[in-house]
Amino acid sequence: MNPAKVVIRFEQVSEQTEGPVRRIVGFVRAKNMLQLFDAADLEANPREAKAGPVTADIIESICDTPDTFPFKTKGVLVGASNYAALERKRYEIRFENTKIEGILDGGHNMLAIGTYVLARALGDDRIFKKIKRWTELKDAWAANREEIAELKRAAGEEAEGGPLDFLVPVEVLVPADITNSETVDDFNSSLLDICAARNNNVELTLETKANKKGFYEYLRKSLQPSIANRVEWKSNDGGEVKVRDLIALAWIPLSVIELPMEFKIPPQNIYRNKGELAKHFDTLMGDERVSRASNGDYTHELHNTAVHSALVIAGQLPELYDKIYREFPAAYNGDREGRFGGLAVVKMADRMRSKPRTHFTDVEVDYAYPDGLIMPLVYGLRALMEKDANGHVRWKEDPFRFLDEHLEAIVKKYRVILDAFRADPQKVGKNEGSYDLVLDAFETEVLKRQAVVASARGDRS
Repeated sequence: MNPAKVVIRFEQVSEQTEGPVRRIVGFVRAKNMLQLFDAADLEANPREAKAGPVTADIIESICDTPDTFPFKTKGVLVGASNYAALERKRYEIRFENTKIEGILDGGHNMLAIGTYVLARALGDDRIFKKIKRWTELKDAWAANREEIAELKRAAGEEAEGGPLDFLVPVEVLVPADITNSETVDDFNSSLLDICAARNNNVELTLETKANKKGFYEYLRKSLQPSIANRVEWKSNDGGEVKVRDLIALAWIPLSVIELPMEFKIPPQNIYRNKGELAKHFDTLMGDERVSRASNGDYTHELHNTAVHSALVIAGQLPELYDKIYREFPAAYNGDREGRFGGLAVVKMADRMRSKPRTHFTDVEVDYAYPDGLIMPLVYGLRALMEKDANGHVRWKEDPFRFLDEHLEAIVKKYRVILDAFRADPQKVGKNEGSYDLVLDAFETEVLKRQAVVASARGDRS
């Protein structure tokens, strides 16, 4: 567990105050910022740091030109809601809420510096190639903490010229008045905007900022952990699944409930315009009738129960999406009426070097094909949803069982569209008529099922 506070000793330092923010800025020797690696994390940084040409250049500068290194880099930006000024240019920084406090910018500098320190502590330059991400550095740092501490002892707090003697620009943002709760709240609320502005050398995606606001938290909780762990919730964190893929699916149950504002979303947009749906989701979740900022910071808590019910349903859609992807080929073939493997856009697994896998659950499948062919079928699941008396969305049929029993019949009707467009995924996936036809096919099967149930009840009576 990270310690809650850290002492940073500056070589040169000054303070500036404006509004609710006090800036403590100056140069810190690398050996005097090692505690920062123990205490701070990149959770507050909208982007995840990963190794690449940028970190390689930083390490090269540290190795080759340590004297001029502090003038070649923006350094590290740290935010904390509590602090104390000590003697000898030292500051005790206390992290109260690591979701918004910690390293706000300079994650690549921290990754590069930390990797350099670890390599010197272990005497192994292979570390430069082994460490790829911040999480890997943190794990290696914790595992080799004794070696790092020994390196610092060898350097000596007052010694000069050692491998940890180079200066790093460090900027610490704290509340202008930590005794004034209103000032502290204003400071906390401003941190995300500061993060976004400081990260403007690489534009923060809408999804990254929405994630920092907590807009995706309830969707994340609704997913199976194995799926949630594969999602790239913020830029560069390495997830295989883009968060906008989930947001697009979420608009299926969201379209069933009554929302506090109107959104005009054609069904084909879940395939062709996921970026717009991400913007709409950001607008929806930012509305005070849906969520509110909590605990004096910029993270939001969802309080709209109808939206919450839709996100719970949305959490099940990735598994249903993958089920349709797996079973669509067999449903297309039916009673030998089709030859799915013969479609121009389809690749058979036994002819591929790298075997195809489902998008969300990462399960091996027999065919690889564009998802434009199945998006209307995924949207058709809307026919299995309904509002209850409280305005919450729920399943009126078990969707997994329903697909087991009715997917082939639905696909048989869907073949009309597929044949008309010669199974062109772009034309199928972007055509509103595809979605209307499939939704009607789903609804027809639902009515048939309900009629059978009603008839059975009548016979028993």
